Amino acid sequence: MILLLDCDVLLDVALNRQPHFDDSRSILDWCEQHPGAGVVAWHTLANIFYIFSKDSGAAAAKEFIEDLLEFIEVAAVQTAQAKHALALAMPDFEDGLQVAAAVSAGADFIVTRNVGDYAGSPIAARTPTTMRPLLPGM
Repeated sequence: MILLLDCDVLLDVALNRQPHFDDSRSILDWCEQHPGAGVVAWHTLANIFYIFSKDSGAAAAKEFIEDLLEFIEVAAVQTAQAKHALALAMPDFEDGLQVAAAVSAGADFIVTRNVGDYAGSPIAARTPTTMRPLLPGM
């Protein structure tokens, strides 16, 4: 099973955001135990760095991303995927980029706290809470 992790899930862990931390952390832990099963969009790394560094500094943001890249893959995206994102019937282009990255990576699910934003997605979106029971070994 391959999961595309939306930025909010990663930031829940990085910034210890309550009450979401535990469920998001469990998804990240599962991905760490199953290298290659977790994927992020390229632009997610920039978003994480920008938001996390404002709160905790650039060094902490880089360290979080370095640790993340030990077991999380970055989806391969190029011009075709950007065009696909533009063509999706989704109001937010950034969400479309997430979907295009998920499609490119062969993801089975998009894990996000903003499930409603993915109503037009060809890949089902689930919250960390509803994703946990579907993961083998959880």
